[in-house]
Amino acid sequence: MLTRRFFLSAMLASVAVPALASAPLTSPRPHHRPLRGAQKVKAASPQVSIADIVQGAGLSGEVSILVADSQGRILESYTSDKELPPASVTKSVTALYALQHLGANHRFATSLIATGPVSGGIVQGDLILAGGGDPHLDTDGLASLADKLRKAGITGVSGRFHVYSGALPYQHSIDPQQPDHVGYNPAVSGLNLNFNRVYFEWKQTANGYATSMDARTNRFRPAVRGIRMGIVNRQGPLFTYKKSTKNEEWTVMRGALGKSGGRWLPVREIDAYVGEVFRGLAAQKGVRLPDATATNRLQNGTLVAQEVSANLHDQMKGMLKYSTNLTAEVTGLATTRKRGAAVRDLAGSAREMTNWVERAYGVQGVKFVDHSGLGDDSRVNAQQMVQILARSGWNGPLRPLLKEIKLVNSKGRAAPIEGVKVLAKTGTLNFASALAGYIDTPNGQKLTFAIFTADMKRRSQISRANRERPEGGRAWRRRSQIMQQKLLRHWALEFGVGS
Repeated sequence: MLTRRFFLSAMLASVAVPALASAPLTSPRPHHRPLRGAQKVKAASPQVSIADIVQGAGLSGEVSILVADSQGRILESYTSDKELPPASVTKSVTALYALQHLGANHRFATSLIATGPVSGGIVQGDLILAGGGDPHLDTDGLASLADKLRKAGITGVSGRFHVYSGALPYQHSIDPQQPDHVGYNPAVSGLNLNFNRVYFEWKQTANGYATSMDARTNRFRPAVRGIRMGIVNRQGPLFTYKKSTKNEEWTVMRGALGKSGGRWLPVREIDAYVGEVFRGLAAQKGVRLPDATATNRLQNGTLVAQEVSANLHDQMKGMLKYSTNLTAEVTGLATTRKRGAAVRDLAGSAREMTNWVERAYGVQGVKFVDHSGLGDDSRVNAQQMVQILARSGWNGPLRPLLKEIKLVNSKGRAAPIEGVKVLAKTGTLNFASALAGYIDTPNGQKLTFAIFTADMKRRSQISRANRERPEGGRAWRRRSQIMQQKLLRHWALEFGVGS
């Protein structure tokens, strides 16, 4: 067998005479080639350990950190078996769960069903607006559905106008421990609109404040009268909420309003909200409908119009980019139903996902209490998360859906490293932060990592009313994010750049 060494020796021997005949009397020195790109960055970077980075972060609480190569071999870790809240990194698992069982091309449908024939433009029976679990249905989609109804030749009904949301179990909120008014914690059902939020807008006038509630998009701004706001002189709380016989009733503290502004508030009575908005949009198309009533039974009938969502692949990409809680919860519930499990709440569906994860990826001891990560009783450690990410495959369904994380310095300014690309999911709760994903490197090394941080003691001391912006929360999160960036740079240079 010819070796590379033998081949090179023979080749040199065959040209020895002519080469030596004209050889210079002195050997030229090789030119110095300056370091470039990632190698230059590595040479200028001080050598630090993962422990140095963690201890230098000045972060209270606990951490769970691990990075592995493409074969799953651990390269570095720091208390990687410590189980902490994964926050919105949970959505990465939900995406895998949904794509596995529903498929990337799955689409949700919102339908209009007539229970009787159409005569003279009038449905001789009831009209049912039936949700199919689309988490991204918005007012534009409802307007399109109303337009299709009118084009089908329907201008009214002789019976009732029903709203059906029973395709998925109703949840009053994702996490009951959150404040009433935060828009990222709405109700969940089989029929959803505008991420189950309503827009509250106010403007100071000579006589006080002019306020409105609407279901706005860029194209439409239908008024919502079934959700009302009162302005009250008080020292606190900022908002209060209750359900009356017919309406959702909010109040807001006058002193917090200023001259003008607006914010999204969560909707709890989804059927009434969607029914009112659709009825108004249909009226604009010349279709007269009676007031909507909720029904818990989907009657047989004729499909007269339908609005179909984007495919699941695109919805999951949007969910991971914008971290939309409603998308995660609705998709997770729909997946569990597709698997045949008759669960009644998010906790039951999350247990099904937990069981699936343990079987599919061989991890033990993970715990999910929802599909979005909003509930802080979920527990995952860095070792488990890296195992899930690695076994889902570098070229599997998840990595292309993840958002690119830009590398920055401690001042938050862009500081890229040539040839390094980080694709990951972030997660943030009060005094809990998470980041997990993949790192492409210049030398071709493929890294998988997870970073979980949490101060559960400080988190437990936050009152429910202060959970939106607790004292010290922003500074703590900033320190955690700086540490994450230092770890990413350290790993990219240590394992992904040649010496």
